[in-house]
Amino acid sequence: MKSALSFLKAAKRSEIASLRRLVLTGALVNAVGRLVHALQRERGLSNLFLGSQGRHWADERLAQVAGSQGLQEEVLYAFEQLDTDTGPSGHRARLFAAIAYAMQGLAALGTLREQVQARHWSAPRATEAYVRVISALLAVVFEAADSALDPDISRHLVAFFNFLQGKEFAGQERAAGSALFAAGRAETDSQQRLLHLIESQERCLQVFADVAGPGLSTTWQQLQRPDHLLPLERLRRVLCTTPADGPLDTGLSQVWFDACTARLDAMKSVEDALASELQALCGQRLRATEQELAELERLGDQLRAAGPSGQDSAFFDEPTAAAGLPASLAVGPPVDGSVLALVRDQARRLQAMGDELDTVRASLNERKTIERAKGLLMAHRQLGEDEAHKTMRQMAMNQSRRLVDVAEAVLAMAAVLPPPPGR
Repeated sequence: MKSALSFLKAAKRSEIASLRRLVLTGALVNAVGRLVHALQRERGLSNLFLGSQGRHWADERLAQVAGSQGLQEEVLYAFEQLDTDTGPSGHRARLFAAIAYAMQGLAALGTLREQVQARHWSAPRATEAYVRVISALLAVVFEAADSALDPDISRHLVAFFNFLQGKEFAGQERAAGSALFAAGRAETDSQQRLLHLIESQERCLQVFADVAGPGLSTTWQQLQRPDHLLPLERLRRVLCTTPADGPLDTGLSQVWFDACTARLDAMKSVEDALASELQALCGQRLRATEQELAELERLGDQLRAAGPSGQDSAFFDEPTAAAGLPASLAVGPPVDGSVLALVRDQARRLQAMGDELDTVRASLNERKTIERAKGLLMAHRQLGEDEAHKTMRQMAMNQSRRLVDVAEAVLAMAAVLPPPPGR
């Protein structure tokens, strides 16, 4: 007959299985981060190549493509290591769906590169294609963060995702500015997009700073010092203040690319530190839980040797509120060396973990709400993604409300809105 201790050991084995999956997930998001960094550089060089009508940056672009392909194989290998045979939870199901979509994007990269090499696609179209592939990869990191059940690991994953997303907006800024300088002419739509990208990256990086540990937050703030950003800020002003159709100095193409690259490379060092901390934390949690399981095994041996303890009545000794837990989880007072004490401690720990996990996931839930509201506006008003986000941001400013509050209000109207055009 199975005892209470049997189920405690089963709970620990379940935790260990979850942590082992998180170790693989940590390796996966690390590999995704490296590939995203390479694709961001590949995108920027492709825009310089296309903007110059193929006259410059061809060799640099091809060398970068080769590097990206090697990292792409690493990501596919990391996908392969995940266990897809065990029945997934809802969170794991979404992670696997995101991976399936990302794999489709990676398979399509060959076509994208061929179109750029032949100069059949414009710089904006190539940029959008790269953005779609990178967004699919970032969605994997997002779902990985949402699937973690350990609050500390989840916090690291949330910080990692927001930092990667902010870095992606910075990469898109590099690509958009590269195309403008290489073409030698200012364009209103591209200038507005640059402003949107600058604001978007700052928003994501603020979330990162809020949830990351103090060491990484301090490192990032040092990289944000004005003297480090001054060359980039000067070029931003040139791009954003030149009148529409006004000339831009094509000689600044390389200067802009190098300034943006210096910032992205600095961000990569923070990203690497985040990934290293994540892997170390996953390993630490796994070892600690394996040790706890070993201690439960030893306790089981001791209890079998000692025979009945006669302590079952301790369950009724004090009210459930004494443990400081909800009535459904609370148990009696500590009994040294007893299974009851272990059950009580496990219940308290799981409740505390659940509460902390809810707090950590708040930023992810807000992002989901904003993305859903943005999609609704895009469908019903025939807006682009940037326009939909700008519309909601303006509504938030006009009403002095948070963006997520406006998003919730938009979603609340979904039931009474007419069907989108074409349906």
